Amino acid sequence: MNAIRGKKIAIVGGGPGGLTLARLLQQSGARVSVYERDQSRSARVQGSALDLHEDSGLAALEAAGLTEAFWANHRPDLNNLRLTDENGTVLHDHSRRMSGPEKRPEIERGPLRDLLLDSLEPDTVQWDCKLESSEIQGEQVLLRFAGGKTALADIAIGSDGANSRLRELVTPIRPQYVGVSLVEGLIPAAKQTIPELWDLLGGSALIALGGERTIGIGTKPDESVLLYAGLKTDDRAVRQSLEEAVDPDQRVGWFRANFKGWSDRWEPLFREAVSMVWRPLLVCPMDQPWKSKPNVTLIGDAAHVMPPYAGEGVNMAMLDALVLSKLLLSEASSSDAIAAYEAEMFARMRRMTADTMVNTEMFYAPDACERVVALFRSFAAKEAIPPSSEA
Repeated sequence: MNAIRGKKIAIVGGGPGGLTLARLLQQSGARVSVYERDQSRSARVQGSALDLHEDSGLAALEAAGLTEAFWANHRPDLNNLRLTDENGTVLHDHSRRMSGPEKRPEIERGPLRDLLLDSLEPDTVQWDCKLESSEIQGEQVLLRFAGGKTALADIAIGSDGANSRLRELVTPIRPQYVGVSLVEGLIPAAKQTIPELWDLLGGSALIALGGERTIGIGTKPDESVLLYAGLKTDDRAVRQSLEEAVDPDQRVGWFRANFKGWSDRWEPLFREAVSMVWRPLLVCPMDQPWKSKPNVTLIGDAAHVMPPYAGEGVNMAMLDALVLSKLLLSEASSSDAIAAYEAEMFARMRRMTADTMVNTEMFYAPDACERVVALFRSFAAKEAIPPSSEA
């Protein structure tokens, strides 16, 4: 008898981690409901493309029986990352590994979410369910959503992101601001609206570095471009001035004021963006073990949010789902399964958070160009070494 037989499982949050967990549990007959704050599956545009790693994201999809669906939807064209300085001078072109023993193929967030949603039983996902509060009631968990809806579950799993409301049941430790924020925007029809930068982009992705600032741009299948402009700041006025920049000239003015020393060739990104959103980067402390609860736990950013500079966020969320599902299906009690999962997750996340913070410091260092280029050149050198063969 496993830990979930006959129990109702609630997953709060319908991102890749939560949906992967739902799929893995439903394959073994579990009663699962996913509560997602979006009003529908098409309520908002999904973000940038993801590279899934063989030992985490791809392993979870394989266990979920979705490998074929993944390869039918992946983007083989996203195989190049260009690094430039603040003037747009190309420093290094890096070819991403798309095949081989350590392949990291790319997929858009939207198709990944869709293939996971399509794999679930009808009505698994309850849309328009924004969690407001929760409490443990004996051996069950009560979930309260905006609009007055409630739900009772025998096991509740938070997959509701960096600002998780379910986290409050598990630990008082909150994520901390790392001193870096991203400005996110979308440029439609980029080939026509920003032709010079489209050509510089080279069809895949680009990161520009300099002056403790970054600009990242990447293509979408519809020839739009996602923009991520990063800067070190603790000044609330910087955020307020962006949010008050309602027209193109004001957004360009914000760029000039906050990216001093950068070439004006980047200005069209800010002029043509249809929307710009401020995203402060958060991290959970590396040492944050909490006392396990018998019927509540967290996965993904809800458990261990970190900046994006190791490319591990979604992969770690999907690996959390894989590890937790295996333990829930093999341990005799949910308390044993959750305790074992959290022990493994904490050890893994200590290492991953440490690596991510090293990378974050490097991308925003005064000598970021030299250090980041050296890092990617070292990746290229390792990939050029042929695998050893046995006699």
